[in-house]
Amino acid sequence: MSDYQFAQRTGEDSTGIPAIRCFLIALSLMLPVALPVAATETPDVMLANVYRQHEDIRQFWVSEKLDGVRALWDGRQLISRGGIIFVAPEWFIRNFPDRPLDGELWMGRGRYEDVVSVVRKQKPHDGWKGVKFMVFDLPAHGGTFTERVEAMRQLAKTPYLDVIEQFRVDTHKILMQKLDDIARQGGEGLMLHRQNAFYHGGRSDNLLKVKPFEDADAIVTGYKPGKGKNTGLMGAVKVRMDNGKTFYIGSGFTQQQRKNPPMIGSLVTYRYQGFTQAGIPRFAVFMRQRNE
Repeated sequence: MSDYQFAQRTGEDSTGIPAIRCFLIALSLMLPVALPVAATETPDVMLANVYRQHEDIRQFWVSEKLDGVRALWDGRQLISRGGIIFVAPEWFIRNFPDRPLDGELWMGRGRYEDVVSVVRKQKPHDGWKGVKFMVFDLPAHGGTFTERVEAMRQLAKTPYLDVIEQFRVDTHKILMQKLDDIARQGGEGLMLHRQNAFYHGGRSDNLLKVKPFEDADAIVTGYKPGKGKNTGLMGAVKVRMDNGKTFYIGSGFTQQQRKNPPMIGSLVTYRYQGFTQAGIPRFAVFMRQRNE
């Protein structure tokens, strides 16, 4: 079955967008809706590289990597990594400090989709009662990360604000044991902050992530039709990496996701095991759509 036939069977138009979605988009243009509000500028947050064993683990603080939605508190409001203002209720942010905080909106291990469904709404609602803002850095502090850890420990807690535990390990072996413990409990991984590093935006080796597998994000550019039990459904999504290379992800999807696949242009996260000689991720498995 050709891509065109797949599009026809799944109700897609020539753009690759399901026809029902086109109808809903057109309908939404005629209705008064609350659009996301952008901040004055996109936050310049720290981003992590991947941990390699040659690093001296004694130079880092370690914390759990939370599976939530990244957010920056600028002293007045919560802002997403992409620069969108989260419309949190007044009672949620009451007594938050007037200094910038970097952290994660979190509801518990394995509840990423639940967090997204709460924080994406453009009006305050009671769903925020299940969310906490977990702080892991102080962007405007000016000191080393060790000094920032001490300052974070002095922050006044609220029912909806807490600080992620920072701890030390002495060897790579102990780090891997800790990673195994977190993974068995449903956690996503660990984060390493270099102890003498100052806060700065962008990606660097001063912030590293440790996970049971490697993962990355890519942009959806097309679909491949399914076969066998997936006939008439999406079989795989075609994605484009940051370096421009494209490949297909065909596993990790539920049947519901195959009926309603991530839209073209959306950002998805996948896990993989190394690269082929051509630089394509090996054994790529779909994890989630990054729709926050």
